[in-house]
Amino acid sequence: MNGETQIQKAYESILGHDFEKAIEWFEKAIAEEPNNAAYHYKLSITFARSNKLFKAIEHASRALELVKDNEVYRYHLQVLHARELVEQAQKQLSAESEHGERAIFLLKEAITLDPLAIEAYLILGEAFALRKDYGRAYQTVMEAVRLEPHHEIAKKHAALYQQKMKL
Repeated sequence: MNGETQIQKAYESILGHDFEKAIEWFEKAIAEEPNNAAYHYKLSITFARSNKLFKAIEHASRALELVKDNEVYRYHLQVLHARELVEQAQKQLSAESEHGERAIFLLKEAITLDPLAIEAYLILGEAFALRKDYGRAYQTVMEAVRLEPHHEIAKKHAALYQQKMKL
């Protein structure tokens, strides 16, 4: 027996916006075929969309472990690691009093892993602004605007930082 029936049920659950049920079905498919990298990858995506980052990384890692040369799996795992770094940086910014050095490092690493991570650019801009380094804050959020020209928050932050540079 294979897991294709469970995969179909998982997709039906996703279409019905029942992501918890989809996770259950993906897990059943994996129970049928534990070495099917595609199933781990699909489960990882569903965990990521459900903000269960640790589990998403676990299954993305397993998929890549099973098929080491799959660039889609590799990129997906990089994006998840970038999200993890952004989360860590946000916690650092909340806890740090020394101008967010660690948070800045983590955010730069996140951007290296996922150059399209708009949230990382925005938070990095905030970290620079907290240090009153409005030039770097502006440059950073302008990179987000370049990537996503209609991103309203990025445009607002860019205008704010530009104004602060003039003062």
